[in-house]
Amino acid sequence: MRIAFATVGCRLNQFETDALRGRAQVAEAEVVSFESPADVYVINTCTITAEADADSRQLARRAIRRNPSALVVVTGCYAQAAPETVAAIPGVDLVLGNQEKARLFTILREDRKNGAPEVRVGAIAGLRRIDGDEYGPGIDPDRTRAFLKVQDGCNYACSFCIVPAVRGPNRSLPPGRILDEIGRLHAGGFPEVVLTGIHLGTYGRDLIPRTSLVELCRQIVALPESPRIRLSSLDPHEVTPELIELLAASARFCRHLHLPLQSGDEGVLRRMRRGHTAAEFRSLVERLVRAVPGIAVTADVIVGFPGEDDHAFQTTRDLLESLPIAGLHVFGYSRRAGTEAAGLADQVPRAVRKERSLALRSLAARKGEEFRRRFVGAVLDAVVLHRDGESGRLEGLTDNYLRVWFPGESALQGSRVRVRVDGVTDRGLEGIVLGPPGVGRSWADSGESVDSPETVK
Repeated sequence: MRIAFATVGCRLNQFETDALRGRAQVAEAEVVSFESPADVYVINTCTITAEADADSRQLARRAIRRNPSALVVVTGCYAQAAPETVAAIPGVDLVLGNQEKARLFTILREDRKNGAPEVRVGAIAGLRRIDGDEYGPGIDPDRTRAFLKVQDGCNYACSFCIVPAVRGPNRSLPPGRILDEIGRLHAGGFPEVVLTGIHLGTYGRDLIPRTSLVELCRQIVALPESPRIRLSSLDPHEVTPELIELLAASARFCRHLHLPLQSGDEGVLRRMRRGHTAAEFRSLVERLVRAVPGIAVTADVIVGFPGEDDHAFQTTRDLLESLPIAGLHVFGYSRRAGTEAAGLADQVPRAVRKERSLALRSLAARKGEEFRRRFVGAVLDAVVLHRDGESGRLEGLTDNYLRVWFPGESALQGSRVRVRVDGVTDRGLEGIVLGPPGVGRSWADSGESVDSPETVK
């Protein structure tokens, strides 16, 4: 059986696709590119925005055109939210919800009925634990970084967000299982592991005994050996002083945090039902850059939320302009059926949302370039991803989430190296390899190597 996978959306979706790909390999299926002829196509979808819905439908139709006789499976959040809409796409054979996704290969082995597409989407609101079977026996061997799902679901009620309805309540993987997985990935040669979740900052609140993300991170620091660890998105109010202290002290954790700001206007934040204020966000970013020199702080922003007038947008823009952020993900507000915000008055016209998005993306590009220029002459810890087809150079990802290109042998792919930054381009940095990672970090603001309390393995 030739099987192909495509993923729309977040790092958690990517992890789940990788887990399915690993199971396919164990089942002795031939995993092929999504652009290749296949017997089975699996599209793992997202529904965070209308654009994500459209991307998911487009991938399903592309698979159907590629091989009209193939079995086309659509799973993930869009399938969970709108199973009948997905099943109505001509050529889709099987629609699986988020909980059913893990049983893909069991379902594929069953006798299938001819004719109408089959929909298997169960209720998700009552889930109370992560099923250990969601973890595949392998990770995509072409991926130099591994994503590790440690948490799923969300108990919050942001007024614009459909995620709790399609992912269910907060549930966490026990710490012992996570430490075992990190050990397995380290033994498998992965130089970086990204801890992912729908709401990573709430990790451990559902476990007995209750624990926390900071406590999990302390246990990771105590491991004798580990890949470097990157934390995925955290809500601002969940970045505690203890977590900042850990990021400052341990070279095992990447100097990068992604914080969903969503708006810099206090009134908009209240209508969004967010757990932080703009003033708290400002204070947090300032504390982070003081405590962790060279840290990349990136953010999500939603423009055009209902009731966002010109003054509210300008307040957001002014906040972002004033802070040392390294990048932005900018989203135009997308009306999601079933959310509180969908019924709010003062919906912002599409043209205004587009104009505001372009303005913030321009700001983001300038802020990103300013951040990159700070590191000329610095030595950074980078994971070597692959050889860039355009330049012929190797491409690396630094611990503070910068792309860097440098000459080197292909044997370096999948390893960690220390790179001296010699220049800045429109898309990242250019440099030269100095050797394997050493003790501590290279603090970019001073250009001097400062020993941290531990040795990076």
